[in-house]
Amino acid sequence: MPVPSTVDRSAVGDDNRPVRDLVAAFVAREVAPRAAALDADATFPADLYRQMAALNLFGITVPEDYGGAGARALDYLHVMEALSFGYASVADQCGLVELVSSLLATHGTDDQRDTYLVPLLTAQRFCAYALTEPQAGSDLRALASRAQRDGAGWRLDGEKVFIHNAPVADFATVLARTGDSGLSVFLVDLDRPGVHRTYQEHKMGQRASQVGGLRFDGVRLPDSALLGEAGAGFRYMTGVLAKGRLGIAGLSLGISRAALSAGAAQAETRVAFGRPIGANQAVAFPLADGYTEYRAGLLLAEDAARLLDVGDPGAATACAMAKLFASEGCVRHTSTAVQVFGGAGYIEGCVAERLYRDARITTLYEGTSEIQRLIISRSIVDTRGGGGR
Repeated sequence: MPVPSTVDRSAVGDDNRPVRDLVAAFVAREVAPRAAALDADATFPADLYRQMAALNLFGITVPEDYGGAGARALDYLHVMEALSFGYASVADQCGLVELVSSLLATHGTDDQRDTYLVPLLTAQRFCAYALTEPQAGSDLRALASRAQRDGAGWRLDGEKVFIHNAPVADFATVLARTGDSGLSVFLVDLDRPGVHRTYQEHKMGQRASQVGGLRFDGVRLPDSALLGEAGAGFRYMTGVLAKGRLGIAGLSLGISRAALSAGAAQAETRVAFGRPIGANQAVAFPLADGYTEYRAGLLLAEDAARLLDVGDPGAATACAMAKLFASEGCVRHTSTAVQVFGGAGYIEGCVAERLYRDARITTLYEGTSEIQRLIISRSIVDTRGGGGR
């Protein structure tokens, strides 16, 4: 089997309805009414994030002793889905904080947690996750950024592109080469001399989730800026990618649910030829298929979350499957919503038009669909010779 189960998943319960109800109420009250304006202005909603921090929606799986919610990957999945139902850019911030706070909780020192983790979880400081470079996207081993020993500290040089929160972040976790083959993670305050915010992107969708570039020109860092062990950065970063992919699966499902809900409402209220357009199978059947795929994707993602929660070795593959299925479905479902709205769905200001734009990135970030298929196929087909698994 591609995703073996070596432990009893029933040990992890599903009773997180209070969490889901809390997030749904917050989304209905604070997020959904502002989504169109945030998209139009590409505004970074710091006030929303402070409210989310007060609700313990940052660092969901981080232990309570470190200031997190101490919840499960299953809770994280449902929070991401619910937030994205309101607006995917807001869910994006939750996902970003989850990855960075997980790194700090797992590998940080007490001083690093006091300096970075505590203010991050309370939205007093904002973070960036700086991996991608001009010639290194999916292939992290091709990174050219370099940190060299400089007395008692380090000297950092390099460039990062397509970095979430780069225009607004206070600090970044930066992956850089520290030897012939080793990669290390550094905590870099972005007000240090030599740090440059090089540009801000103007994106197709998820516009309130700001993205830009960072350049490091001889940035001097103290030894305390190193997160964990030197040379262990690749393992650290890839270690949180499964959780990141689970988060994007949840985000994709939230967009899908919003698109299908909007499409269903339009099918009920729009009248053509004397009856609601939903009375036509040509309109109703694609919505039926979409809801079926949404449900299948949710179950697939929930299963992946349970595997993560119990430390099953098949969790990484399961998260890749969930991300692949949910994101590819998200693009289809938002297209269905646009089709149901007809010409109105192509006009700026229509919810289906925004959701269609927001969906497209889901098959690209946290590993493209092709990368997910590579991960999945390697769990199925043994290419080392000597027979299959």
